[in-house]
Amino acid sequence: MDLLDNLALGFSEALAWHNVLFCLLGVVLGTAVGALPGIGPTASIALLLPLTFGFDDPVSAIIMLAGIYYGAQYGGSTTAILLNIPGESSSAVTAIDGHPMARQGRAGVALAAAALGSFFAGCVGTLVLAAAAAPLARAALTFGSADMFSIVVLGLVASIALASGSTLKALAMIVLGILLGMIGQDTFTAVPRFTFGLRELWDGLSFVSVAVAIFGIAEILRNLHDPRTRTRVAAEVTTLWPTRADRRRMIGPVLRATGLGSVLGVLPGGGHVLAAYGSYAVEKRVSRHPEEFGHGAIEGVAGPEAANNAAAQTSFVPLLALGLPAHPVMALLLGALIIQGIQPGPGVMQAQPELVWGLIASMWIGNVLLVVLNLPLIRVWVRLLDVPYSILFPAIIAFACIGTYAIDQNPFHVLVMAVLGVGGFVLVRCGCEPAPLLLGFVLGPLLEEHLRRALILSKGDPSVFLTRPVSAVLLGLAALALVVTVLPVIRRKRDRVFTEEG
Repeated sequence: MDLLDNLALGFSEALAWHNVLFCLLGVVLGTAVGALPGIGPTASIALLLPLTFGFDDPVSAIIMLAGIYYGAQYGGSTTAILLNIPGESSSAVTAIDGHPMARQGRAGVALAAAALGSFFAGCVGTLVLAAAAAPLARAALTFGSADMFSIVVLGLVASIALASGSTLKALAMIVLGILLGMIGQDTFTAVPRFTFGLRELWDGLSFVSVAVAIFGIAEILRNLHDPRTRTRVAAEVTTLWPTRADRRRMIGPVLRATGLGSVLGVLPGGGHVLAAYGSYAVEKRVSRHPEEFGHGAIEGVAGPEAANNAAAQTSFVPLLALGLPAHPVMALLLGALIIQGIQPGPGVMQAQPELVWGLIASMWIGNVLLVVLNLPLIRVWVRLLDVPYSILFPAIIAFACIGTYAIDQNPFHVLVMAVLGVGGFVLVRCGCEPAPLLLGFVLGPLLEEHLRRALILSKGDPSVFLTRPVSAVLLGLAALALVVTVLPVIRRKRDRVFTEEG
């Protein structure tokens, strides 16, 4: 009964006309900034945070900022599908199959699959947040640095399944991504490394610069290099709703991804990113047609989108229950709460129940608003590519430059984007997949931080990763995933050798 009473209190707050208005404003802004290349929820919330300083009601402020966040999770899939440019880190995996679907004239189906998967997972993720916030927070709190290191290792190994080409090249891209993520000041000593004497690199490379470069700029260069590969969506898309066969193929991935995202979203770090990549890896492994992945499999759109939206909802658990931000967006929301005179932590549900439950209830309202707003606009999004390339490409580059520069008004990030864009084009021409590189870049700093912290706490004893049961199990799963990935390659080479000798 307590849960029902709390939800009743939450809906009484969330359904107030001004809070519904702020929720609508948040999801509209979130969808817009998520759809713009180079502008993600972190940058948009950082820019809009000063607007909330004058809010009399902290509930309205946090509802609007939260709406921007999970709205951007959906909006990022739009340019990922239509332009192969992820607007947000977790949308990078959506582009792998979403963009090929768009090139096949199924952009409407891909966008509808993303919207429906996001809606279902968002609602379920909010239900998980409402029903199990305290138990999930306690479970996440028991994870030590050794366990977190093993989780990241498992995620990186699983990402090899994302690459449609060579396993060795996928491993190389992960290592390159980790090396790029290590640029900047050392986490523990603050000593600059890999900066080549450039002070601009002391803070490391911007995610926006790297993501837009290797996905967006590299894609434009590829199109300009070979006009036959130019990605274009038909102006008139006849099918905007998944067929019965599509819906059957979506059900399993959406259910599995919702469960995966709900769990991983609670963990500190890039839970929503790891959930999206993990969902893709799982679906590729369990699919009866794994060869379709990378060429327009609807499971590769519905699953990751469901996973990242479920994780977006449950990532509020450690913020509200423990006062611990799971990633940079949550850190900004934590700052907004503190500015409003609220200290998140174990006592916030008792001290400010209207805030916590009003926020939770607003997430259901926001998810309904997202699907109601975006499904009718699918034709509008699809017609975006009716613009001539001579106008479209410069406009994309302009948006990318504006978004990259807006992070901290530093033109150096724009230069980095240009250089990495050329590098990304070279890698694509060499047959390397950019997705594992991006995951290595995002999770590399987390991998290093937990590795070093675990070794410090164990006084340099590496056996800590095997003596902790959770860590040992996760490393065992990572080893198993690596063997499962490599064995088919070895088997094909052996069969080829036997054939040639025969």
